[in-house]
Amino acid sequence: MYWLDPTRLVSMPAAGWRGVMQRLRAHMPFKALGTTAFMTGFFLIYLHLLHHPVHPVTIMPLTPIDHWLGFFPQSLLIYLTLWLYVSLPPALIWSRPVLFGYGVSIALVCAVGLWIFWQWPTAVPPPEIDWARYPGFASLKAVDGTGNACPSLHVATAVFSGIWLHFLLRQMGFSRRWQWGNALWCAAIVLSTLTTRQHVFWDAAAGAALGAVVAWPSLAVLWRKEARASGTMPREMTSPKPLNRSHE
Repeated sequence: MYWLDPTRLVSMPAAGWRGVMQRLRAHMPFKALGTTAFMTGFFLIYLHLLHHPVHPVTIMPLTPIDHWLGFFPQSLLIYLTLWLYVSLPPALIWSRPVLFGYGVSIALVCAVGLWIFWQWPTAVPPPEIDWARYPGFASLKAVDGTGNACPSLHVATAVFSGIWLHFLLRQMGFSRRWQWGNALWCAAIVLSTLTTRQHVFWDAAAGAALGAVVAWPSLAVLWRKEARASGTMPREMTSPKPLNRSHE
């Protein structure tokens, strides 16, 4: 894939990548501490609800799509890249007000999901898989299991992050190839939730809807603030036009 060629990274205009580095350095302690605190708090609540449901657990139904996709253990690696993927949008946000707004928005996604898990705990049907044959899944099953299924917050946060990354890539002037690369990464994470048997189709569909429903309004409110804040940066870092094709 052309946009994944690592040799292309060094041939891009210095200003564009200098802009990326400036964004990564902006408010770095605030981003690091905020992300760590957010993920710690989320997982404490998530795991409590997973292991101590207050209502009877509903088993989610399978669809023809679930039977057609089957189990693909190699997709576990893609599944785990979510933690890197969701860290990219806040890392690339330039202004603190928009960073705070982003945090509130992603917190809303998680809060809605956790509230549903509390009121309506769900789980995927136990798959007929001998997990002893797949030692890579041992740690995942020990921590996450197959509860807290619908909506899939794995999918919801991936879709939310994907929409924000699309906006940020456009804002930084990256070409459509980079935007398509982002879309493919997001889609691969969503698909991996099904092929690892962590979720079923209805979990993924509900998660995608939750992530998108919160992401688009949050961008509509916050994009002007981010554009104004980025106005202090060189023009080539904020141009909405794609980079010259000779530097893709």
